[in-house]
Amino acid sequence: MKLSDIMGHAGLAGFAQVALVLFLAVFVAVAIRVFRPSRKTALEAAGAMALDDAPREGDSPTSRLGAIA
Repeated sequence: MKLSDIMGHAGLAGFAQVALVLFLAVFVAVAIRVFRPSRKTALEAAGAMALDDAPREGDSPTSRLGAIA
């Protein structure tokens, strides 16, 4: 008996379908969260953070590395 015969009769097709549904659900949830109008100001501020060279008051050079909220 070949390995392909064993895997073909193992009934693993359901795992692929569950994985696809799970992926689509997470993708839709992330897309909805990102494109909500209430998140627009936070996303614009985060997008401009890389272009902002002026340090903010009370910031040290290393405190800005992991301060994305």
